[in-house]
Amino acid sequence: MVEAWYMDESQEDQRTPHRLRPNRPVSLEQLRRLGVAYRKLDADNYETDPCLKEIRRAENYSWMDIITIHKDKLPNYEEKIKTFYEEHLHLDDEIRYILDGSGYFDVRDKDDKWIRISMEKGDMITLPAGIYHRFTLDENNYVKAMRLFVGEPVWTAYNRPADDFPARKQYMKFLAEEAQ
Repeated sequence: MVEAWYMDESQEDQRTPHRLRPNRPVSLEQLRRLGVAYRKLDADNYETDPCLKEIRRAENYSWMDIITIHKDKLPNYEEKIKTFYEEHLHLDDEIRYILDGSGYFDVRDKDDKWIRISMEKGDMITLPAGIYHRFTLDENNYVKAMRLFVGEPVWTAYNRPADDFPARKQYMKFLAEEAQ
């Protein structure tokens, strides 16, 4: 099961857990109220998994690829790692399914505090369009992930501040409605 927690303010290595002391865990329900969806799937059988096939059909995830993030596998590795860790948003949902390895997705809560979500093999996450987030490897320095999209993939990340985009405004409206 996925684990999430509020992060400390330390500027140390981004790949460490960065837990507050005492730890402040975040539940799946708290993540759901931020629009973050989580599923656990069978990553050993992703090529034939009927659950993944049904999710792709139901959510209209028509495009997919697999990315391996490791210094020996990803061209421009150091540059990419820095780019992934810059706080940004997308105009479409971001869907990632961890096939092997592990890493962290960090998302902002309604009060602009960082929540770290530890992802490992079998975890699928959907981050809603307009949420500020970032990604980093953990201390294992390796992840293999499936990226899913509705229609043609759009790779554009808009670094913060990006509050004027309709996707951000729609996300903020969603948060306001969830708070009621």
